Amino acid sequence: MTRIPTRWIRAVSFVAAAGLLAACQLPKSGPNKNEILAGSTTNGGNAFVVEVDDRVTRETAAVPQFGFSQSFRNAQSVASDTVRPGDVLGLTIWENVDDGLLTTGTGAATSLDEVQVDNDGFIFVPYAGRVRAAGNTPEQLRTLISSKLEEQTPDPQVQVRRVAGDGATVSLTGTVGAPGVYPIERPTGTLSGMLAQAGGVSVSSDIALVTVIRGKQKGTVWYDDLFRSPGTDIALRSGDRILVEEDSRSYIALGATGGQSRVPFESQDLSALEAIAQVGGLQSLSSDPTGIFVLRKERQDIARKVMGRADLQGDQRMIYLLNLTAPNGLFVARDFVIRDDDTIYVTEAPYAQWTKSISLIAGGLTPIANVATLTGN
Repeated sequence: MTRIPTRWIRAVSFVAAAGLLAACQLPKSGPNKNEILAGSTTNGGNAFVVEVDDRVTRETAAVPQFGFSQSFRNAQSVASDTVRPGDVLGLTIWENVDDGLLTTGTGAATSLDEVQVDNDGFIFVPYAGRVRAAGNTPEQLRTLISSKLEEQTPDPQVQVRRVAGDGATVSLTGTVGAPGVYPIERPTGTLSGMLAQAGGVSVSSDIALVTVIRGKQKGTVWYDDLFRSPGTDIALRSGDRILVEEDSRSYIALGATGGQSRVPFESQDLSALEAIAQVGGLQSLSSDPTGIFVLRKERQDIARKVMGRADLQGDQRMIYLLNLTAPNGLFVARDFVIRDDDTIYVTEAPYAQWTKSISLIAGGLTPIANVATLTGN
């Protein structure tokens, strides 16, 4: 059998490996750092590539702002001893005569068990007429009714009480412990008190949003702000609708990370460093810490500040570059705010591509090595 010289085997092996690398594309999770940089507007591309520093973190630190309007904040607390339209009252009237205007044969007291305050704030009391109830305390209303009846019967005595389940209610829906319709009472006159009555929120308090709808007005706050900022703990009004829902913001993680998916926010202010940690962090053998990109469609006002250009019109495609190996790279990544619908892409390290190349070369040598074995070289 003819024997193949060893030098020929080595030459063929080299040619085979080179041909293999030239004929096929090395597998990778996406474009590398240089390919992304080549797509910058400075190179004829259609996106601005900006290396993130302290100035950029300040200019891009925009997070959703929530709160209540002044009309919500200025509303006075509806104390439980103040009568409101829709309330249901119970009245008892005693007359100091045997044959009074309202008394019957059963006694000197007359009970009016369910008297509802109309939409204009009035109630009707026999022989006293329409009496304004809304805005008065039960004691004030008692005095008012007594003064009107004194013109008809001597020294009347009046008792005014609330009937349980009056008309002042709010509805709670969404991610609360016990959704339902609740009366406004003294302990539940504020937003936080009403939420506590309904069992609190059933999602993480850090990402719970509370919306109050009052007629055509609407306001939203973070649940935690009810306790951090007392001014957001507004007084409730009858008919308010309260919706509690989980923050719906998310970002996309791609490339050489511990996970690739759409990821929901886990806090109100999410930094790039936290976002990377949420998906398992960087991979020691494949991630390039100098090539972490955040892709975003940036608002016109922020894009102008970042680029220092007043001529930019409309939303701009921005690619922010984070380099964790820079002297303050970790601090910058900790301060850079991730926003809703961002895409975080971590490029592969050159070492990872080199490892793949070596693997392919080693795989290409195997058939030639088998030939050498068969020929005895």
